[in-house]
Amino acid sequence: MPSPLVAIIMGSDSDLEIMKDAALVLEEMHIPYEIHILSAHRTPFQAMQYAQEASSKGIEVIIAGAGAAAHLAGVIAAVTELPVIGVPTKSSYLQGLDSLLSMVQMPGGIPVATVAINQAKNAGLLAVSILGIKYPEYREAYKTYKKKLEEEVLAKDKKLTTKGWQAYLEEKKK
Repeated sequence: MPSPLVAIIMGSDSDLEIMKDAALVLEEMHIPYEIHILSAHRTPFQAMQYAQEASSKGIEVIIAGAGAAAHLAGVIAAVTELPVIGVPTKSSYLQGLDSLLSMVQMPGGIPVATVAINQAKNAGLLAVSILGIKYPEYREAYKTYKKKLEEEVLAKDKKLTTKGWQAYLEEKKK
């Protein structure tokens, strides 16, 4: 089995339902990854140690998802030279706004690329795009993925213009 290129880290197992979407993207693109639960608040030393050692293990991108205070991505970014992609997860208190603001308000010098609330899929795709700079096979896989999206939208447009909006909506309901 090849060494993982991407690490997916989440602050709690309650984030797994969201973070699995990043794993699914990486699997679809045949990118080796590993996945862990490490908390910025409950296991800060282990989270920092993992981040400090990640590049020596061959990791090239880290995806970090957390909710509420959501400091995990920032803690990871503070101690690694690798790109960190933050996934703010929706908490029950502020609907994920707290998580989002925790990630996008990083101080100068400690960047965290942050995707939309609960959008681990986009974090996975951003990781693919980053890896595509170095690995042509991942760049091609991402191009193929985007081409498929384009074809799906154009097919929907053709169906809409052919059938009309009422028939289109009725068919979607079935």
